[in-house]
Amino acid sequence: MAKKKKSNKANSNTIALNKKARHNYNLTDKYEAGMSLQGWEIKSIRSGKVNISDCYVMIKDREAYLVGGEIMPLTAASSHVVCDPVRPRKLLLNRRELDKLIGSVERDGYSLIATAMYWKQCWVKLEFYLGKGKKDHDKRADIKEREWKIDKERMMKHAR
Repeated sequence: MAKKKKSNKANSNTIALNKKARHNYNLTDKYEAGMSLQGWEIKSIRSGKVNISDCYVMIKDREAYLVGGEIMPLTAASSHVVCDPVRPRKLLLNRRELDKLIGSVERDGYSLIATAMYWKQCWVKLEFYLGKGKKDHDKRADIKEREWKIDKERMMKHAR
């Protein structure tokens, strides 16, 4: 029997990205969490009606919630279900992870920033980072560094 080849599709499982997060925050520790979702939300996610550009993770009563994530309901949704597109969604984390996050947020002044939502097998996962907000001068330094890297590559290309 011949073995089946696995196709390596890295971006096919990505649902939504938050591209501004790396520009606005210094991101340090990466976390992955499952989400508690309703049926209509899964249907909307499958059709790609998700926006996580302005969302963050909030800790309340020793539980983590995704706040500001927008999942737009489908037009063919059931009439007896009340759809709230911006409701806080509970994140599924281990107690040890939650305790570490609570300590970092309350003592050290970190924020929890959502960066990506993706499929992992049949589950919807949220990737979020522990980070601190950048000042304007930090953003300018990053832009200068990125532009210098591009210019350097151009000079090396023309030198050959």
